[in-house]
Formats: sequence, C-alpha cells, structure tokens
Amino acid sequence: MSYEQIIYDKQDGVATITLNRPERMNAFTDVMIREWAEALTDARLDRDVRAVIVTGAGRGFCAGADLRGGSGVGGDNAPAMAPPSAADRRNWLRDGVHNVPRAVQLLDKPYIAAVNGAAVGAGMDMASMADIRFASEDARFAMSYAKVGLIPGDGGCFFLPKIVGIAKALELIWTAETFDAREGMRIGYVTKITSADELMPEVRAFARKLAEGPAVAMQLAKRLVYRGVEGASWHEAFEMAGQAMAIAQATEDAREGPRAFVEKRPPKFVGR
Repeated sequence: MSYEQIIYDKQDGVATITLNRPERMNAFTDVMIREWAEALTDARLDRDVRAVIVTGAGRGFCAGADLRGGSGVGGDNAPAMAPPSAADRRNWLRDGVHNVPRAVQLLDKPYIAAVNGAAVGAGMDMASMADIRFASEDARFAMSYAKVGLIPGDGGCFFLPKIVGIAKALELIWTAETFDAREGMRIGYVTKITSADELMPEVRAFARKLAEGPAVAMQLAKRLVYRGVEGASWHEAFEMAGQAMAIAQATEDAREGPRAFVEKRPPKFVGR
C-alpha cells in the first residue's frame, strides 16, 4: 500500500510509522489520519510485527490538527460545507481523528512514541496514546487547547491522567503551558531522553529487543495492565489473569523459555 502523508516501514519485527508533513510540523489532515489508522491496523494484523514505533519527519513530532486546511477544521482549504451543528462536529471527531485512538486501543503490541520535536495539542494527545515515550532533547510538549478556547478532543482527558495523575493532568490542560523533555521525565510522562541523533537508533534498538520477546505473553500482559487501569475489579483482574496465564502456558514460547534457562542459553522465542 502506498501512502501520501506517512512513511510506513517494517523490518526486524518492528513497524515504524513516520508522520511525513515536515513543512507543517506534521500537523495532521484527514488523509494522514486515515493512513495512520490503516498502518496501525496493518501492524496489528501482521504476525511478523512485534512492536510499533510512531515518530515525525523533520523538526516536529505532531503539531495537532492542521488548522489551515485539510483536517476539516477551519482554514481556506477546509471543506466547503462546514459542520453545521454540534452533533456534526461530534461526528467529525468520532468518524475522523478518533480512528487513530480506536486503532491504538485494539493494538496489543508495544506502541512506542519517538518524540523528536514539538508534540502540542492533539499532537500531545497522540503521544499520550503510546505505551511509552522516548524523547529527544529537542522535544516540547503542550496541552495547548485552552489557548484557543477548546478542550482536548483527541483523548487527552482520558490518557494523560493515567500517565501523570489527575492533578498534574488538570494543571497541564488548564494552563496550556509548554514543558520540555526533562520536565516530562520528572513527571513520569517521558521514559528516556536522548540527543536528536540518538533518538531513533535508541528507540529502534529498544523495539527490536521487545520484538525478540515472547509476543503472546507480552501482548496478554499489556491487555491485563490496561484492563486494570480502566477499572477492573480485583475479582475481574484475577479472573482475566488466570485466563491469560492458561493461554500463555499453551504457547511454544512458554516451553522454550524454561528449556533455554536449563540449557543456559538465550531463549529463541517464535511468538506463538
């Protein structure tokens, strides 16, 4: 499949989605959203893909929606028929930009954001959807909605509190202040900081290491973590853990791991 506004690459068990509108700091359009969601779906369905990276081309990660046109929000190039009602605007989000978080929620594989520059507004929301975030020293973040009289419409109010806690999430949303990678690490938003040149090599090495792991067990563990965070009761969480363990124990990898340990060699997991 060919893409206009993203670059999609798969190698060594890792799929990489690169947002490719560097001249607009990778502000997304309807086209980019559709392609991004399609790439996430492909990565989910491809059994050879064990981990997924998302990053941006050029100096920015993602500047949110392209307000100058192409995203269905304002601008000279916006659709001639602007959404006439609140219901239509809600549907525009649900049927458009929300296709990316919907695809992310179905992705049990590790999803890593390599934040190479500005991630603001919906761009920060997109980074918040990842399981973990690596950031270059050039990365900047902002929940900038309040500056234009809006609220996080791309899941920021859902994802951010789970990462930094309710109080800090509200502070970032209400103030719309910009913060750098070091502050991101201090508040638990960023996992690791690198130089700009080292970002992608570091993230790819990390993703390849994950891709060599027991894929079924890792995906089941991710599912259990998120179900717990989303409010599963103690009984539900332990029931799901029991079911997941039964599945994991039936895999080839569950036999390979102990065998490799006894033979004092690195395990060779096959992902099934």
